[in-house]
Amino acid sequence: MKISVKVDYACRVMAELARLHGSGELAQIEQLAKAEAVPANFLAQILLKLRDHGLITSRRGNHGGYALARAPEEISLHDILLAVEGKCLHLSGNYQGRSGRRLKRVWDEISEALDEKTKSYTLDQLTSKHPEEMYYI
Repeated sequence: MKISVKVDYACRVMAELARLHGSGELAQIEQLAKAEAVPANFLAQILLKLRDHGLITSRRGNHGGYALARAPEEISLHDILLAVEGKCLHLSGNYQGRSGRRLKRVWDEISEALDEKTKSYTLDQLTSKHPEEMYYI
């Protein structure tokens, strides 16, 4: 399985929105793009998907921007992944042949484990509101 750039960007931007959560401040696309090194035009597409799935809210106008729709501890990586890409692990649908059904059961088991693991990580676990807790490489 490969995590797409779109999912990676979505998770990073959601972490940035989580840092702002509770401040009353709305984030603009340019601000989010700069903070997380994401191309602004690509980010606009991602934010639409996140909004359509109820993970963020948006307000238009001069004082508009984006904010989380729920508290950071209520939004998991699984929620973000589903909003941006759909199911975590996509199977081809061809289960024929001698090993097809058995292999499908194995892939289903792996998919369930992946779902559970991504549900266990929430945005509050990915963010730090204190600069001294930031990690640099």
